[in-house]
Amino acid sequence: MGVSVVEFIGPPPVQKDTKHTRIARELRAHPDTWGVVQRATTTTRAAAAAQAIRKAKLAAYAPAGTFEAVSRTVVEGGAAEYRVYARYVGGAR
Repeated sequence: MGVSVVEFIGPPPVQKDTKHTRIARELRAHPDTWGVVQRATTTTRAAAAAQAIRKAKLAAYAPAGTFEAVSRTVVEGGAAEYRVYARYVGGAR
């Protein structure tokens, strides 16, 4: 039997101050107020990011349903920008 290529050193450390943790914290500080949280490179990526926020696929946005998020294509000066808007709604909705 050969040498293991896996290093078993325990669970990964908890990341407490990620980009998404900071975004969620700011949204919670301004409940019911929409904010642009991402400018994506494609409409597909913007839609996927909005869905991930809504469904709390990242722990920062848990529990699911406490954040609303939508993607929008905004055209300004002839250039399209794919934005993700989000807001904290708490458990009221």
